[in-house]
Amino acid sequence: MIAVTLSSKYQLAIPKAIRDELGLHAGQKLALVTKGSVIELIPLRPIEEFRGLLKGANPEGYRDRGDRY
Repeated sequence: MIAVTLSSKYQLAIPKAIRDELGLHAGQKLALVTKGSVIELIPLRPIEEFRGLLKGANPEGYRDRGDRY
């Protein structure tokens, strides 16, 4: 576990090892989600990064609307 300190301006610095692992860069936007006393930072990615993500996916065998109760 890596610990960081909240500055007097309420800012956090993300350690380089984590930035490199997640491919984060300066100016990138992050979503903050709270779950009880936990804060999650979720990198927001441009929609263009998802182009071709499902290329070659086989839609056969998926449930159809007629299969619903």
